[in-house]
Amino acid sequence: MNWLLLVIAGLFEVGFATCLGKAREATGAASAWWMTGFFACLAISMFLLYRAVQTLPIGTAYAVWTGIGAVGTTVVGILLFKEPTEFWRLFFLFTLIASIVGLKVVTH
Repeated sequence: MNWLLLVIAGLFEVGFATCLGKAREATGAASAWWMTGFFACLAISMFLLYRAVQTLPIGTAYAVWTGIGAVGTTVVGILLFKEPTEFWRLFFLFTLIASIVGLKVVTH
């Protein structure tokens, strides 16, 4: 169950990074709404991370949480913000995914 909470927390990390990027592009009330989404996603992500580390090792949980956030935010950046998709960028993205899966496999 705590692994599921950790994955959801990582997805909310992607959410708060995305909201931050959209707030940067927006003006006026739209920017305020994106910042509201940022703070909501941030609070939910932190709470779920806190719950997950009650039973998971903090080092593993934090690495997985940031890894999910990094991978997800990179994918969102490519899809929404037209960031580059160069070979080496994608290569290291996949090595990061492999590392996240490896941490899950070796954690008891």
